[in-house]
Amino acid sequence: MDLTIETIKEEAGYLVVLCGEVDAFTGPQAKEALLALAIEPGVKQIAVDLAQVDYMDSTGIGIFIAAMKACKNSGSQLRVRNLSPRVERLFRITGFYDLIAV
Repeated sequence: MDLTIETIKEEAGYLVVLCGEVDAFTGPQAKEALLALAIEPGVKQIAVDLAQVDYMDSTGIGIFIAAMKACKNSGSQLRVRNLSPRVERLFRITGFYDLIAV
């Protein structure tokens, strides 16, 4: 169970590229990274690229809910893009697909 996180500064905020698995073991690492960016002054948007996420469980959904709330409280927006088929399926099954900006 491995997860790599690459953070790239962009004009309006950050692009976060996740690669690997998001689960109970790796989740805290992803959550810490996203929440730290969400509270950074001047960040208008955090985009998370999920193309290389091979596996995500309900822990991942919880992380994105926490990140969405943190972004809302700081006046920024959380977006996801390039969902792998497995992650898109999880987002659709849980109804989370309709809640987050894709």
